[in-house]
Amino acid sequence: MPGRISVIVPVLNEEKGIGATLMALAALAPDEVIVVDGGSADRTREISAQSGAVVECSVAGRAAQMNAGARRATGDILLFLHADTTLPPSAFDDIRGALADRQKVGGRFDVELKGNHPMLRVIGVMINRRSRLTRVGTGDQAIFVRRDVFAAMGGFPEIPLMEDVAFCRALKRRGGVACLHSRVTTSARRWEVEGVWRTIVKMWLLKLLYLAGVPPAMLKRFYADAR
Repeated sequence: MPGRISVIVPVLNEEKGIGATLMALAALAPDEVIVVDGGSADRTREISAQSGAVVECSVAGRAAQMNAGARRATGDILLFLHADTTLPPSAFDDIRGALADRQKVGGRFDVELKGNHPMLRVIGVMINRRSRLTRVGTGDQAIFVRRDVFAAMGGFPEIPLMEDVAFCRALKRRGGVACLHSRVTTSARRWEVEGVWRTIVKMWLLKLLYLAGVPPAMLKRFYADAR
């Protein structure tokens, strides 16, 4: 049975919500929490340290920050958690149970989008079904991976966008990917700020363009951070 789980949280100017995220995480008694800051200009680092997390600094960029956290981590399993996402109570048991199967190299959770728009539930179902079919998760789904597999892969590709998709496509070539039915809850702030239908179209278009070979640096121009 796999042992210690290191939770790695990349952050940038997340003072409004990082405290609540880390408080919810602490309630699950994690083995290790590493918050990796990409140069916040607010109180993100201070709040994270007060919450008991190890705080690491890195160059900005989610992939680079997650890789920096992985280098600092001591766990057998690496769990990458977004700053606006909370885990289910059974998260760590679910991960260990899934990876007790040596054929499984990593995995992801189902996701539920937190917000008031009636379409958000439908979107969550669509995301979960698509990723279960393709075995490709997204960062919002709390990707986890065996530490030795992550190291052999060279970590996340340090590209400005689609690092999660690129990583998961490579991961499934290494072995089985666990698609857990337990759900993480993530903020729907992007959907609410930019509009649900507009965001649906944008997300699908960006993924199609990425798969067609458009450089992530070019796609990033159309994907502003939402905080």
